[in-house]
Amino acid sequence: MDEPIAEGFGVFAHDGNKAFGAVRQVLKGRKELVVYVENAGDFTLPFSAVKAVHDEKVVLDCGKLPFSLRQAIDHAHEGEDPRI
Repeated sequence: MDEPIAEGFGVFAHDGNKAFGAVRQVLKGRKELVVYVENAGDFTLPFSAVKAVHDEKVVLDCGKLPFSLRQAIDHAHEGEDPRI
């Protein structure tokens, strides 16, 4: 990882995409993150699911995420007005 992960960093499925959530907690002792996903709530995931960290962005390796989290990411922006 290029920089330490901190609470409030945006979380992305791919670099350059729109953030689907934010880091809520960094559990260093357990090597896990608690990530809030819009429209779905909190998910805990291991540091090993993090592909990159830079510019206050956390990019995940979607292949290492549980199905429930991948579904939540797919639906994170459904409630938004596309005209905004």
